[in-house]
Amino acid sequence: MVSRIIPVDPFDLVIFGGTGDLARRKILPGLFRRFCADQMPEEARIIGAARSEMSDDAFREMVAEAIREFGGKRGGDDAELDAFLERVGYETVDATGEGGWKALAGRMREGTTRAFYFSVGPSLFGDLAERLHTHGLATPDSRIVVEKPFGHDLESARALNATLAQHFTEEQIYRIDHYLGKETVQNLMAVRFGNTLFEPLWNAQYVDHIQITVAETVGVGGRGGYYDKSGAMRDMVQNHLMQLLCLIAMEPPARFDPNAVRDEKLKVIRALDPVAPHHISRGQYDAFEDQPSYRDDVENPRSTTESFIALRCHVSNWRWAGTPFYLRTGKKLRARASEIAVVFKDAPHSIFGAEAGRHRNVLSIRLQPNEGMTLGVTIKEPGPGGMRLVDVPLDMTFADALGPDAEEVPDAYERLIMDVMRGNQTLFMRGDEVEAAWAWTDPLIEGWQGRGEVPKPYDVGSSGPDDSLMLMHRDGRKWRDIRT
Repeated sequence: MVSRIIPVDPFDLVIFGGTGDLARRKILPGLFRRFCADQMPEEARIIGAARSEMSDDAFREMVAEAIREFGGKRGGDDAELDAFLERVGYETVDATGEGGWKALAGRMREGTTRAFYFSVGPSLFGDLAERLHTHGLATPDSRIVVEKPFGHDLESARALNATLAQHFTEEQIYRIDHYLGKETVQNLMAVRFGNTLFEPLWNAQYVDHIQITVAETVGVGGRGGYYDKSGAMRDMVQNHLMQLLCLIAMEPPARFDPNAVRDEKLKVIRALDPVAPHHISRGQYDAFEDQPSYRDDVENPRSTTESFIALRCHVSNWRWAGTPFYLRTGKKLRARASEIAVVFKDAPHSIFGAEAGRHRNVLSIRLQPNEGMTLGVTIKEPGPGGMRLVDVPLDMTFADALGPDAEEVPDAYERLIMDVMRGNQTLFMRGDEVEAAWAWTDPLIEGWQGRGEVPKPYDVGSSGPDDSLMLMHRDGRKWRDIRT
């Protein structure tokens, strides 16, 4: 199976923060892979921009090193790499001053799509937006791509939206969340809305509960200063997990159109109930052997910021009334895994008796690693000796189903950047979505801060603190195992 490649129109892409970690690890290698797939037109140009003094050749060498390290199996092809580097340049630009802007404007071409990737801290968004217009780089159809964190709370998110709105329309702003670019996330919409098999069952009558887990094995690493001011709630739940929840819970849009899809996602966020304190579990990873604790990593011995959080949420609408959504994310857990599990209700009556055991259908949507979907079904165990039931998976792991072509499936950043060039905002957050998510998140954070709650310690390599297990046990349910 070979995917169909649809080239995009010629473009000029400026990457502010072009020497940074995100550009090196994701953006530039992703663009290179799209170039190798013949999706990038001959006339495309990529311009790195940062405060560092650097020549075009020096930047190209940095790009080449990044691609060799992070570009996958194509990273070692010198002919393709040389051809790609011919489209790459660099300009020294001061985001908060006037240096370099005139030279950058001189690199822009008429008649091509212009996109500006803000791979920098949000404190620079306003300065960049203002100078793009002051120096005539932005055209009426230019696009800007902004990375998270998009605000620290509702007030700061509104301020950022207002700042960007002074210079760009909502149709020009692409708030990127790489989770929405994952192949499996988009397949979730295809499975739901492209098959009559699932949509009639996608409601409280047939679904017992839904679990969304994003587990990491790493700690906060070099992000301690940032993370200790944010925590798992702001860093993961407010954006990544919220977007996954929206795609699972939303109503079918009238059409696969950016605003139609985002209208339905917004309705889900606005239908979320407040979360009671006993439906929240927060934790911090403890020291283990030679591994430091969370407080050691962030160099704050009195930190009350969570590195783990679990929540029980409810969407108050007709489709999901009474169906709990359990969200869980944390660092230094047992395995690196991201999964959405739709757990269907038991059959209303078992004709096989109690000895057959309890069996449930579960649709497991794996985002990482080994992207794919598995539907658990109940069958008779082969062999004589009565009706013994077992659960078996109907498995669609992309690596197995697509074979060697699975390696060619674009990663999230590749797909999303190409969507920017097409002008397709379907997989990008709208400003009112961001504000609605913060409006739901802020009271939860203010609540535990007001109560003076301290996160519970948990062991490195575990599934989180014990009270997160109780969150499920009180409801007669249990978390799915965290595993690769």
